[in-house]
Order: sequence, then C-alpha cells, then structure tokens
Amino acid sequence: MDTKLYYSISEISEKFDVSKSSIRFWESEFSILNPRKNSKGERRFTKKDIEDFRIIYHLVKEKGFTLEGAKKEIDQNKERIKQKFKIIENLKEIKTYFEAEIEALNN
Repeated sequence: MDTKLYYSISEISEKFDVSKSSIRFWESEFSILNPRKNSKGERRFTKKDIEDFRIIYHLVKEKGFTLEGAKKEIDQNKERIKQKFKIIENLKEIKTYFEAEIEALNN
C-alpha cells in the first residue's frame, strides 16, 4: 500500500483483517479516523487515515484496550504512538535489508 493516494474500505478491511462494519463503527467512535467520501458516499482512506487506523487497531486488537481506553490513550499519547510505529517500520526495513543480504551471501 505505497503508491496509491486513496484506498477503499475493502482494502483496509483486507489489510488489517477487520470487518467493514467494524471500520465504519470505529470511524464513528474515533475522531482521528475521518476518511473522505466520494460522490457515491464510498470511503477513501489516505495514508494518514491508514496510519490513524493502525493506531486504533494496535490499541484495540493487539493491546486489548476497550474503545474508551483506546480513545483516552490516543488523546494523551498520539504523537508518542506514531513515533513508535515509525521506529517499528524502520526496523522492519532494516530487517528486510539484512535478510536479503544474508540470502545473497548464501547463494
């Protein structure tokens, strides 16, 4: 999901393995999640929307926060959480690089 400007709710649902109805519900519950809608009313998620959705997903699905707890955590620590995700993404890129280097050395 790197080159496109907008992503559909189906793409988000598939990427995170979350139902479309959950995504729509989270949108109504979390003010940070505000995808644009086209003239047909279809949601179009930007990279920022995906970043914000990832924060909600992490807190609710991975950390086990309640929706209220996740809202509170986002209100208090949104920037710290975003920094954490950037660090994790950088580490994943480094890992991928080294795995490719090891593979090349083994061949």
